Amino acid sequence: MKEKLLALKEELASSIKGCVSIEEVESIRINALGKKGEITAVLKGMKDLSDEERPLIGKIANEVREELEELISAKKGELKNAEKLVKLSAETLDVTMPSKQIRIGRRHPITQVFDELKYIFTGMGFKVAEGPEIETVHNNFDALNAPKNHPSRDMSDTFYFDENMLLRTQTSPVQVRTMQVMKPPIRIISPGRCFRSDTPDATHSPMFHQLEGLVVDKNVTMAELKGTLQAFAELFFGPGTKIKFRPHNFPFTEPSAEVDVTCFKCGGKGCSMCKGEGWIEILGAGMVHPNVLRNCGIDPEEYSGFAFGMGVDRATMLKYEIDDIRLLFENDMRFLNQF
Repeated sequence: MKEKLLALKEELASSIKGCVSIEEVESIRINALGKKGEITAVLKGMKDLSDEERPLIGKIANEVREELEELISAKKGELKNAEKLVKLSAETLDVTMPSKQIRIGRRHPITQVFDELKYIFTGMGFKVAEGPEIETVHNNFDALNAPKNHPSRDMSDTFYFDENMLLRTQTSPVQVRTMQVMKPPIRIISPGRCFRSDTPDATHSPMFHQLEGLVVDKNVTMAELKGTLQAFAELFFGPGTKIKFRPHNFPFTEPSAEVDVTCFKCGGKGCSMCKGEGWIEILGAGMVHPNVLRNCGIDPEEYSGFAFGMGVDRATMLKYEIDDIRLLFENDMRFLNQF
């Protein structure tokens, strides 16, 4: 049995040294030292040995097992190091190779104009107020003095959820919400998205952006409205820009006006941009209607105010000379990268 153990050790040692993978070494370990392994099978025959032989053979068997375990452990370590070297060699970085180009995004032109408008009006003392895009019919129409037969309330012009809820058609409901919870003096702008049932074309979109302003205080006059908008026009369109008011009708303001600015491209002389008129319509404005103040819990006998609103998409198109509003919503990077 001694000779058999020593011969088996030599055979297994030779096999271990010839292994080229950890899996092969593990297979030899199981076949040699496992419960059903070759060494174990030899040791089962010790029951037939004499009392004098059994301790001697047991000692030799333990020595053989220990030597094989050491060989297996050493071989596994050798193979793991070899695998690590191969992996490190394959993953070596070539620092001379050019890196991947990192493309940094930029702000959308509408966002740029929004930021500029906020900067201008907050510099005048306005605060930014926001509200939900899903609004009540009361806040969107009734509180703003819009009569039941007003065209904008038609199903064909407005996205209704039901008879009481809709997608806001303007950011004016933010003014209503503000006046309902704040006492004058109030000086806010309300930027945001609005929705109307328009067929998309070069100048119309079912989703668009507005920025509206509201001032409510004692003794607020039309002169203050004009002064505010004149300052805005010069800051936004450039020094020397002039404005003019044209009479108009809005249900939420009285008196009301459309506001034009001198064409910033030709300076008011007349060109293709202003269609030869020298003026470009930019926003609507007026004194807050007494009914609107009353609907929001503000006494029109004590307080007055002015409001104005502009389409930010139109302002963006004018500022950057964009001729089709759909370009602002198509996410074409060839277009957006210009700004």
